[in-house]
Amino acid sequence: MKVIVACDSYKGCMTSKQVAKQITAGIHEVNASCEVLSYVIGDGGEGTVQAFKETMHGENVGVATTDAYGRKIQSEYAIIEDGKTAVIEVANIIGLSMHPREKRAPLYAGSYGVGTVMLDAIEKGCKKIIVGLGGSATNDCGIGLLQCLGARFYDANHQYLSPQAVNLDKVRYIDFHRLKELQDIELIAACDVKNHVLGEQGATYVFGRQKGLTQAQLHKIEHGMENFCYQIKRYKKIDLNSLEGGGAAGGLGAIFIGLLGARMESGIDLLLSYGDVEKQIQDCDLVITGEGQSDAQTLFGKVPMGILQVAKRYHKPCICISGALGIGYQKLYDVGFIGVFSIADRAMSFLQALEQAPEKLKNATVAIMRTIDYFYRS
Repeated sequence: MKVIVACDSYKGCMTSKQVAKQITAGIHEVNASCEVLSYVIGDGGEGTVQAFKETMHGENVGVATTDAYGRKIQSEYAIIEDGKTAVIEVANIIGLSMHPREKRAPLYAGSYGVGTVMLDAIEKGCKKIIVGLGGSATNDCGIGLLQCLGARFYDANHQYLSPQAVNLDKVRYIDFHRLKELQDIELIAACDVKNHVLGEQGATYVFGRQKGLTQAQLHKIEHGMENFCYQIKRYKKIDLNSLEGGGAAGGLGAIFIGLLGARMESGIDLLLSYGDVEKQIQDCDLVITGEGQSDAQTLFGKVPMGILQVAKRYHKPCICISGALGIGYQKLYDVGFIGVFSIADRAMSFLQALEQAPEKLKNATVAIMRTIDYFYRS
């Protein structure tokens, strides 16, 4: 039997590589002769840099930058394709998981650090930059990124504004004269969301709560985003809210697409186009994928859906093993998964779930593979 394992990370718990290791161990406990090919996978969020590095045998590059709150940090990105392409993820620069829930302050968060990493990659000679937009802690509509690239923002009294979400509603004047030109750089925004910047299904109201915004703050930031979009349209004749996917990373997607000329691509589809996952699936017997939590949102560009589409192309059975199952997970059966499983086997605290996840993932894989192996051998 040949099995392909291609899972996303279980965010905050196990990396994609660690997930694959536990699943592989579970498979071999049932059938030691089984051929298992595992892949490090990312969809534009946490783990994207590592996924591209391993897929393309690239190198990691350390870089000094700033996090969402302007604190100095060391981050890293990958350089692939003989030094021509850089792969950056906002999750390890201005990422949500970098800050405990009780210390999140999205009103004062910004995307400046992303620009610092991009400029470092350009300085090292990269002509193509892939930016994974998943997992950000910010909701600043890219004001921080633009400032890093040279733009400046002022209020009604021509007073300089710091690039934070809290100042979006104060912007009245913008100086683009020093904005760094990136015409010679191919930019790709890797993302799995289609949300626009504004509205009930926009960046703030859909993703703001998980970043720490209160109900009152949601309204304030939405108003600020509306003003910022208006000012950008006034200066650049570009309607940021018209751009599908513009709501990614708290509006950062709109800046990449609308002002910097990036093209938006599905993160998982982009990664799969670089590796040999599809080639190996063609003659396999089973495909296993998964993520931290599978629910109705999994249908919209998440790793399991990307892997399933390849498996279906070659009529291969595909199962999903995830850390937890949320509302609407049953819809995954409707699109073609032959099995959707959670590793949770009893009630426990969140900390217990994190600590026991590796063992539970292996045990769940053993249970699933015993059934599959029985019918495979029959």
